[in-house]
Amino acid sequence: MSAGDPTLFAGGSDWSPSSWRAKPALQQPAWPDEAELEQATKALRDLPPLVFAGEARSLMSHLGRVANGEAFLLQAGDCAESFDSSADSIRDKLRVILQMAIVLTYSGGVPLVKVGRIAGQFAKPRSSPTETKGEVELTSFLGHMVNDIGFSEAERLPDPRRLLTSYHRAASTLNLLRAFTRGGYADLSRVASWNREFVATSPAGRRYARMADEIDRALRFMTACGVTTSNTPQLHEVEFYTSHEALVLDYEEALTREDSTTGDWYDCSAHMLWIGERTRQLDGAHVEFLRGVRNPLGCKIGPTATADEVVALCELLNPQRVPGRLTLITRMGAGKVETLLPPLLRAVRDSGHPVAWACDPMHGNTYTSTSGRKTRDFDDVLAEISGFFAAHTACGTWAGGVHVELTGDAVTECIGGADKILDADLERAFETLCDPRLNGRQSVDLAFRVAEMLSGGN
Repeated sequence: MSAGDPTLFAGGSDWSPSSWRAKPALQQPAWPDEAELEQATKALRDLPPLVFAGEARSLMSHLGRVANGEAFLLQAGDCAESFDSSADSIRDKLRVILQMAIVLTYSGGVPLVKVGRIAGQFAKPRSSPTETKGEVELTSFLGHMVNDIGFSEAERLPDPRRLLTSYHRAASTLNLLRAFTRGGYADLSRVASWNREFVATSPAGRRYARMADEIDRALRFMTACGVTTSNTPQLHEVEFYTSHEALVLDYEEALTREDSTTGDWYDCSAHMLWIGERTRQLDGAHVEFLRGVRNPLGCKIGPTATADEVVALCELLNPQRVPGRLTLITRMGAGKVETLLPPLLRAVRDSGHPVAWACDPMHGNTYTSTSGRKTRDFDDVLAEISGFFAAHTACGTWAGGVHVELTGDAVTECIGGADKILDADLERAFETLCDPRLNGRQSVDLAFRVAEMLSGGN
């Protein structure tokens, strides 16, 4: 079967970028004006792609190594991106991801695939289509791609023009990311110095000092051998890819392009797209749309998923069993992962599907604090990752990565961590548009803890 064969991923010639419209489409905005929507999507179709097919193919190759147990995936970024994000905020988010990456790479002894929840994560699924305050009921905030977080009828009205704003915000973010990752900001010695600063100021610094010292010694050894950032590009720049939940299908369809070199279809809004827990129905529009594009895909798998459902998703999304095509991102909850995950691991393993497995330790561990804020406990996040590793060890499969919501800003949205953020601290800097995120220090703290698991064997 040739690389350009339209049946390779679509499972047949009945797929088109618009075939999802014949399926039930959950979590879609109720656009008030179809003419405005058509005008916005037509404008999107005429704009250049945000990413290129060759980049998506490169990421799929790297994720194939994750599926084969030869690499580890770090997928991280905002819960919901804001149109108001500054260049400094984007830079600081990237900085945290790079800090986490060097720790995980050194400890795991395998290449790290770096994918951001960034440059497109502007829409969010919600448990209820409406929100009520007092006697006023309005459309829920669905992310800046759709409406505004302010609680008025005008602000909550879905606005198709925001699709175009999403494109332009994603384009400017991508421009910054490419400059930072290729222009020296990601220099390995610079990232190592950031981690030394973290260790020096962290209450858990002693615990991490040995690992940080070992990384420093490794860098000095390479320098002594003549391997420096000036003569080795891999030490001076990094490969960094983008991803988001492919939720608003009008936007995704409008940015789907036919690759001129292969004739294959790619969703050019991001390198990698994922299907959420609320939209992974086998006969649903999201599975229908994504089964036909050639990007690497993710699919969230929660505690209600059965082994038969997960194997069926593998068959629909990756019928040719291409390593790197599909990443299953589990979100079970700290108290459930070691019970619920092993049957899924065994079923997929026995079916022969070469998936990459990643752990989302955030969404299954959200609760309402005594102060009334939605939050997450760092210890629960860590416990789910630990249970994820334990389940894979028991099944003889590869714990392939982590998928976390974080920011580089000094927010106080999740409790715990080495800095011991308390419930009473949440009000100090609770800034998220939707779900609580780890702050920069908690994120690096988490990386050191996951590194201990990796170095202990996977």
